[in-house]
This record gives sequence, structure tokens and C-alpha cells, in this order.
Amino acid sequence: MPGCEQALLVEYAFGGVLGDYLRSVADRWLKVAPASNPAMLEMFRDRDRQPYRQLEPWAGEFAGKYLTAATEVLRVTGDPELRAVLGRFVGELLTLQDQDGYLGPWPREHRLANSAPNASGPGRSWDAWGHYHVMLGLMLWSETADDPRALAAARRIADLLCARFLGDRAPRLVDTGSTEMNLAPAHALAMLYRRTAQERYLRMAEQIIAEFSATDGAGEPLAGNYLNGPLAGREFHQLPKPRWESLHPIMALAEVQALTGRADCRAAFERIWRSIVRNDRHNNGGFSSGEKATGNPYDPAPIESCCTIAWMALSVEMLRLTGDPAVADELELSLFNSVLGMHSRAGRWSTYNTPMDGLRIASTQAIGFQARAGSPELNCCSANAARGLGLLWAWALLPDGGGLALNCYAPMTLTVPLAGANSVVLTQETSYPYDARVLLTVAAQPAAEFVLKLRIPRWSRSTRVTLNGRPVEDVRPGSYLPIARAWSTGDRLEIIFDFSPHVWTGARQCAGKTSLYRGPILMTYDRRYNEMDPGDLPALSAQDLAGRRVAWEHWLPPRLLMELSAVDGRKVRLCDFGSAGEGGSPYRSWLEIEPGGPRPAEYFAPQALPWPGC
Repeated sequence: MPGCEQALLVEYAFGGVLGDYLRSVADRWLKVAPASNPAMLEMFRDRDRQPYRQLEPWAGEFAGKYLTAATEVLRVTGDPELRAVLGRFVGELLTLQDQDGYLGPWPREHRLANSAPNASGPGRSWDAWGHYHVMLGLMLWSETADDPRALAAARRIADLLCARFLGDRAPRLVDTGSTEMNLAPAHALAMLYRRTAQERYLRMAEQIIAEFSATDGAGEPLAGNYLNGPLAGREFHQLPKPRWESLHPIMALAEVQALTGRADCRAAFERIWRSIVRNDRHNNGGFSSGEKATGNPYDPAPIESCCTIAWMALSVEMLRLTGDPAVADELELSLFNSVLGMHSRAGRWSTYNTPMDGLRIASTQAIGFQARAGSPELNCCSANAARGLGLLWAWALLPDGGGLALNCYAPMTLTVPLAGANSVVLTQETSYPYDARVLLTVAAQPAAEFVLKLRIPRWSRSTRVTLNGRPVEDVRPGSYLPIARAWSTGDRLEIIFDFSPHVWTGARQCAGKTSLYRGPILMTYDRRYNEMDPGDLPALSAQDLAGRRVAWEHWLPPRLLMELSAVDGRKVRLCDFGSAGEGGSPYRSWLEIEPGGPRPAEYFAPQALPWPGC
């Protein structure tokens, strides 16, 4: 199936829950983060001054992660205040780049050596990793703000990397250690080649891909074997270095395939993505167990926010590469559960770990060791979490073979440029994903002829679609519904999804438990909405899994609250996962359901996924 193109020029206006989160995160975190945490930039200014700042190995990533997340949020909000903040941030960041292109926080004699005397722990630094994130942020800002200075700065970083490592040079980048992180520039270099057509950037990217399989003198792997390992049939968690950071260099495989047509890069990339969704994507759409793949989606180890963001970025690349609507199903699962669950609704904080069962704890509390003088709120996850919302620009609506593929359902208005001077406006009136009905209206003057492809999720077994009141035929779950016509102002599509309950039957640490879904929403017990405590939680009646919607009469209501019957006659209230635990109460998404009787269908469980094995 042909892939989709990126949608750079679409204008978004989100309402509902997503609009609320975008505004809150922008106002209370993104706009204030640089002034509240000035060391995000100042660590670059005094990198050679004594005494050295004592930094975490990944400290150089913070500015780039922040800029990437904030720029992507800007793309879906158009917020002029945020644009102004970012313009000032980038302007200051550019003054901190040295003449040789270096834009990191480490002393001169340790540049890109990936070690430094002031790096905490064993003295390793993730310097190339930090430069990757800065390059990514600068390129996104350059495209968004039409700022050639930012692109030039990214090119100077790329030129420094090429001067240091391209060709038969020693040490190779792979020899400098922390390879899950420090090979990430392969992705940014390939992206930069697409922007500039400078051949050395593509050669450097392909050289790093070749280094994926490098070994030392004893035959031990130096990197993760991300190309040859999947082609040989190994699952992602079986590769030598399956930490989450490796997803960023792995994205180079998709970029290089798009640039060169290399079939081996495409095959390896697709196999890694499918391996993760089969073996390591949790019930809430989060990825990682203890910051790496373990081959066990029931593993209760922390589900780091950065890992889930990287998983979503990888999935965006997979959607562009394949055009498979099931990939958009995965992005939707992650967005409405894990991403909303990692943010406070006020936008002031985000989590490090968003567990399947447990507590929601702010990253500033959970990984407070990353705080430093001048950056008390800054850590890897606080800099990165907003990207889960910002990535909407890259998948909500995609150009697809001359048509438009609509992947995200939510209250929104999309203004889409078409050929010539025409544009079309698509407006969704809905409370989806908390209600099943979506009303989509079209405004196009003059009439515009194109194919509108509606994603029909695989969990919606019986979806009803009408166009101007007339039923549309051949609506199949797990596919796009293409509607080709000359669209004109006033055309109306009504979509009613099937919100029948579906489940994921647990295993291993979750044996005997079940996850219950309503559409894409993971239904969750939160002590706040119930009279019984977690240790007294009864089994749910298999006859009443659909439940009934109820209201919460106090402040901070959940976005969705359903009341179900338990086998002992008590009532159990379940909320949407994104709302669970916000008040600090314990929650559970793995629940006990009485055995016997008909079981609902399974769609997100590994055994139910539609992809063949590697």
C-alpha cells in the first residue's frame, strides 16, 4: 500500500479535550519553561567556564526536545504568543553555537567524544544525542517559521558531524559509546538531506546505519543491529540494545528508504514497528518497561513518557511509509490514553511514568534528580511530553494519493489547501472519543473534487456512515472508507462508531485480569469515584460490561464515567484512563471479570493484532 505524505500546510483548530490540553500545556508550560528554567540555554553559554556545571549525560537534549515539542504544538494551534516565545528562544539558542557548529553543553576538549569530566555517573555524555534533538528542533522551527537561520544552524551541526566522522576516520561514531543514543543523528541527517540535497548528509546517515551492526574485536555488538537483526527474524526486544532511545536512530531507516528506495531499510523498519506493537506496547498505548523493550506488555516496570513519545514518532513514520489505518489506530490509542494520562489537565506538569496500574506522579517528583540550579523543573520528560499532543499535525489528516486521509476524530476544524487557489474546510462536531457520533461538514467554494478517506477503526465492528442523509455502503472495520465526489459547501457526513465493549485478556503478571475498552478508551477503576478500595475491588459482571454513563457531582469530573455491575451486586465506576489518578488516588486498568459466558472481541491484545510475524 502506498504511504501518505506529510501535511505541512493544514491549519488546525482543535476544540474539546484536545483543545483544552493544547491551550493548557502551551500557556502553563511551553510559554514559561525557558524563563522558569533558564539553564536550558545557559548550560551552553558557560560550557567552558570553571567550575564546570555538573550535568546529566543527556543534558544537551533539553533545548532540542523543548523546541521540537513546542514547535509541533505551535503547528496545531497557531498560537501567536507561543510563536513569539519560540522566536526569542531560537534567537538566543543560535548565539550559543560555536564557529565550528558545536551546540552542546560540554567542555571544548570533550566535544562529541561522548564523555566529559562533568557528566554524572561514569562520565559518559550523550553529546551526539543532544545534537540530534537540537537539529530536529531547528529543522522543524525553520519549516514552521520560515527561518533560514535555524536551517543554517542545523547544517553547521551536520557539517561538524561529517567533518568528525564521515568516511574512514577513527574513532567512528559507533566507537564513542552509548550507541542507542549517539547514533540518533542518522535520522536528522537523512531529514536534512531531504531539505538540502547535500550528498554528504545522506552518506553520513547511511554510514551510521551500517554501524548499527558493528562489533568490537571480540565480536560483541557495539550497537543494536537494527538493520540486520530484524531481517534475520529477531524481535526488537531480542536485539543487543533495545532501549527506547534507539527508536530515534531506527527512524533513519524509514527516512533513508523514502530517499533511496532501499528495500532492506523498509523491511527492517516495518518489522521493528510490528515487533514493538506485538510484544511491548502496553494496554494504555504506552511503550517500554523500565525504559526498554522486554518482550512483555504486562511488565509493570515504569512506562516512561519519553518512550511513549518516541513510539508515537516511530508510528508516524510507519503511517507515512505504509498508509495502513491500523497504525493510526495505534496512535489514537496512545493519544487518548497514555498522552492524556501523562499530563495534568492544568498543563503545569507531566509524568515520568504513566503506569497501567498505580499512581500518577509528576516527573519533577519522580525524577527530581535531574533538577539543577537554573532548571528546577527540567528533566527529559518535562521537555518532551507535550510532543505527544503536537504530533497531531503529522497524522491527524494526511494527503494521500491526491486525496485526504482523515485519521483523527475529535472536535476540530481543518483548513486544507488544494491544487491551485482552492481550499476545503472540514469541521467535526463531536464529543468523540467519549461519544460515538461524529458530524463532519464540508465547506468548499468552488466545489472541489477529491477522495476523502475516513479511517474506520478495527474495533468498530458495525460503523454507520451517511452522506447528506443517505447511507454509504461497504464500511469495513480496519480500513479506510474512500468517498470520491465533487465536495461542495454544505455536504454532511455522519459517522456513528460501534462502542460495544471490547477487551484484552491478560497474561503473565496480569494473568486472570482483563482490560476493558469502550472504543479507543481504556476504562479504569479510580478509587476517587468508588466506595470500595483497590484491595476490595470485586469482579465485574460479564453481563454488564457496556454499563451506563453517569455524572460526577464534584469538581474535576472525569471526561467519561461509566457505572457497571459487579458479580456481588455492587456498582463499580470506571473512568477514562486519561482522567485516572489525576487527584493522586490509586487506579487500576487491569480488572477482574467473571469467567464464563461470551467474551467480547479483542483488538489491542497481541494475539489479536492483524500483522504477520517477523
